Formats: sequence, structure tokens, C-alpha cells
Amino acid sequence: MKIELQKGQRLFFTSDTHYAHSNICSATTKWESSSNLTRDFSTLDHMNATLANNINCMVGEDDILVHLGDWSFGGFEKVQEFRDRILCKNIHLVLGNHDDHISRNKENVQSLFSSVQHYLKLDIRRPINKQTVEKFSFVCMHFPIISWDNMNQGVMHLFGHVHLPPNLRIMEGKAMDVGVDGNGLEPISLDEVVKILKDRPVKKSSLPKDHHEARV
Repeated sequence: MKIELQKGQRLFFTSDTHYAHSNICSATTKWESSSNLTRDFSTLDHMNATLANNINCMVGEDDILVHLGDWSFGGFEKVQEFRDRILCKNIHLVLGNHDDHISRNKENVQSLFSSVQHYLKLDIRRPINKQTVEKFSFVCMHFPIISWDNMNQGVMHLFGHVHLPPNLRIMEGKAMDVGVDGNGLEPISLDEVVKILKDRPVKKSSLPKDHHEARV
């Protein structure tokens, strides 16, 4: 997919919002030994409002948001409930392992998004002036992979799924977890991603520990 940003238009990435997921909220979780897996909120409503507000405070109505999966929990109706709370008109969704309703396109729910896919090769063009255009290329998946298309040419890999904390979100090469849990429960901008990854070496990544595994 090629995206040509218009003047003043910004692009953001996020993943694993898990809107309305009671077990990921510390006040409502039923998980055992979950202190490093849950989000510190006193109510599920507070968590949901924070997720929506954090997006709306950063991502404008005409900006672009690329979401790398695990959109919502709590039933089919929560898909649209979360979408209705977000002001951005342009949301591209890369399906996660918990996006079953969206994957099956129940009641044409995919129409809530600008595009829906399992794997996204993303080429971004941003004009600086009449003579200069910045170009950025990404391979986006919900799941982290150790090697990806054209990584030897500087293509960056963005993923979610593993819920890495801030100190672990960046891999050995040009790859990182853009999930909310490692990014202050906020989206991360194209500029910030490029700033982090552009000078990192071309190198395949070791797979990080899954969020179901114990982390030291």
C-alpha cells in the first residue's frame, strides 16, 4: 500500500489497544500473577476512555492511524463502540489474533476501517517541497518476525502482540513493537518511529518473549 501524505497530514502507529478487555485492566482482571501484564486502572471504563482520549489528543481527524491488531474485546459490539470514540477518519487495521469478528467481516464491520489486512507492506511518501519527497518503507504485522522483505534495503518492521515494556520495545535491527503498553498507552508518530529506527543496523531480530511468558 502506498500512502502519500498531504501537506500538514500526519501518520501514527499503534497496536494492542485491547479496548474493553477486562483481564488486562488491574481492577477487573481474573488473571493470576498478572502484575506485569495488566494496566493500572481503577475501572474498565477509565481504561477505555484513556485509550480513546490518548488517540484523539494526538491523531487529528484528517491524519492517518495504522493499527496493528487486537483492536477490542468484550464482544462484537465493542468493535464499533471503540471506533465511534475515535475522531480520526483514516484507520488502517492489520488484523491481530483477537480480531475474529473483524476478520470474518461480521455484519460488514470491516467498513469501519479504511483498509483491513493481515500483512501490510507500507510505502509512505511525504513532500517536503516541490523538489523533495521523503520516502519511508515498512513491513507491518501483528506478530513480530525475524526477517522481512527488503530489510537489506532499510525497510523497517513494526509489530504488536507481545506487549513489550518501554525498555524492550526496540529490537536489534530496524524493528520495534508499537503496541500501547510500551508507548505510554499512546500512538507513536511516523517521525518518532523513523528517529528511533533509521540509524539502527540492518540485522534480523531475535524474537522477543511473548507476553504469556515470564520476563526477568
